[in-house]
Amino acid sequence: MTAIFGVSAITVYFFFYENRSQQLNSQLLTLVQAAAPSIETVKTRGSKSLDKDLPWHDLFSNKEQSLEWFTANGKLLAKEGTYFPTIPLAKHLTSSSHVSTPVVESQGHLRIMTIAVYTNTPDKTTLQLQGYLRVSQSNQRFEASLGQLRLGLILGGIIALMLASISSLYLTQQAVKPMRLSFQRLTRFAADASHELRNPLTRIGIATEIMLSHPEQLKPADVKKLETITLATEQMRCLIDDVLFLARTDATYPPSKQEESSINLDQLLETLVERFKPQAHVKGIDFREQFLPDLFVKGSSTPLDRLFSNLLENALKYTNPGGKIVVSMQKSRQSVVVSVEDTGIGIPSEYAPFIFQRFWRADQARSQEQDGFGLGLAIAQTIAKQHHGEITVSSQVGVGSRFQVRLPLA
Repeated sequence: MTAIFGVSAITVYFFFYENRSQQLNSQLLTLVQAAAPSIETVKTRGSKSLDKDLPWHDLFSNKEQSLEWFTANGKLLAKEGTYFPTIPLAKHLTSSSHVSTPVVESQGHLRIMTIAVYTNTPDKTTLQLQGYLRVSQSNQRFEASLGQLRLGLILGGIIALMLASISSLYLTQQAVKPMRLSFQRLTRFAADASHELRNPLTRIGIATEIMLSHPEQLKPADVKKLETITLATEQMRCLIDDVLFLARTDATYPPSKQEESSINLDQLLETLVERFKPQAHVKGIDFREQFLPDLFVKGSSTPLDRLFSNLLENALKYTNPGGKIVVSMQKSRQSVVVSVEDTGIGIPSEYAPFIFQRFWRADQARSQEQDGFGLGLAIAQTIAKQHHGEITVSSQVGVGSRFQVRLPLA
């Protein structure tokens, strides 16, 4: 809209400018052509001998025009009017039948037109230069009208843009309403469906656990099948929990202020490290931590626990035996940066923009691990944003990855 209004305003301005300029040039040309026959009288008898009833003389009524007579050598013979230019007489004049083509110039607030006057020789075979006529007129009214036009176009453009912005905002809101309503219904359905799916999965899990608690009553092949069912049930339960969390987040269910508190971050991370160290030990991974004491963040401990748990789970999944995982903390002005660094398989640079998308997993990750649904990093990013923080990642294939979570200090 700004481009349309801008081009329209410039077009109108230049159209007015060119049209008004042509009118001024036409007025000057009329005056100088009307005064052309008087050059011989001025040369022979002077300007005082001019008849005041000559047609060109009435053109001085607005007292903004001036006329000058020059000889063929450029010597000033006479002048009449109010405004006179100080620039030299234009010499680049060409003849065109009786009156030469006019030369238009400008000086300050003056518009100047000069013509060369020719007459026929006695034998009427050639033209003889008699002298020059130069007429000038003040451009102050013209410039004032241009200034008013510019001001009007600017104010009109601003008003038009404001009205267009308001109307566009209103129309956009009206157009988005059905989509927003549909999105809210979809997220509500996802949340409700995920919640309802928990009940049958819980019953399946309880049934398989009861049957597995009496293995003597089962055949060896049936025990293996039940273990597979139990594992699949647990995976489904985790997936439903993740989908339910994201659905509630999409439906704008942020943590309430009553749930927020001042959390000792190093204590929370120490608890997580103690939980994951046995898994790292079993896999032969060197697990290290570097924490800073007495750093507090504002938020909810449960989501933050889930955020760092997802990052640590990924580090354990994609770090081969003999590798290393380091969890560290750094204070940066009014925020704290928690880094989870591993020596795992790494992430190709072309995949970096997609790793926080839901249900997205790189081909290397799919071949490395069969479990997981590609929701862990999406959930971690959502929780970080809920706590006014951010997650950044740097990675190199075959070297490892480093995830950094920046959270504001309480």
